[in-house]
Amino acid sequence: MGFGFLIYFALIILIPIWAQLKVKGAYKKYSRVPSSSHMRGAEVARRILDTNGLYDVAVQETRGLLTDHYDPRSKTVRLSSENYHGHSVAAAAIAAHEVGHAIQDQLDYAPLRIRHSLVPVANFGSNFSWVLIMIGIFAQLSNLLLLGIIFMAAAVVFQLVTLPVEFNASNRAMDQVVSLGIIRNDEEKETKKVLNAAALTYVAAAAVAVLELVRLILIYTGMQRSE
Repeated sequence: MGFGFLIYFALIILIPIWAQLKVKGAYKKYSRVPSSSHMRGAEVARRILDTNGLYDVAVQETRGLLTDHYDPRSKTVRLSSENYHGHSVAAAAIAAHEVGHAIQDQLDYAPLRIRHSLVPVANFGSNFSWVLIMIGIFAQLSNLLLLGIIFMAAAVVFQLVTLPVEFNASNRAMDQVVSLGIIRNDEEKETKKVLNAAALTYVAAAAVAVLELVRLILIYTGMQRSE
């Protein structure tokens, strides 16, 4: 039992680390490969936005490494400095991916709407659930543990809903950069590697969340049997 416990914790620690190494490795490699169009990430984002009639969506530079994201509240695609100014395959891929979220927003893509609605519950659940869970486990209060598990389940649902949102944004990104000639045919494989590596971080986060939820449910059922 003790050995299995160690394996479990090794997995939930190593899976996210492995995913982060994959995305950073792919990004580092392909950020050194210039795209054939020589368009900056900001230009790629603007080109795709305008082609899809999203003239009201802004493109802004933001600080940090791989801090790229789409803000649906302000209708803004924010690109990290390296991707905003970069002419690389990686910069084009990431810029197109974030615009993919803007297109989802425009089309009222259902999984994106569900994810947005889950944000407050997921934030509360991920932060507050562990307080209830730890007290429930150490004080042997199964009802309190169950309440913590319910809150944590909301955060897990958020992680799972994120997967189709991210994969769909990447698919849209590939369609756009290919159809608009932003990348050549021989660059498609490289672009997919960047997008797939980034998706791994979300898959890893979801896998770890599910594993942890299952472990807590098993602890709860064990407490129930002993009461």
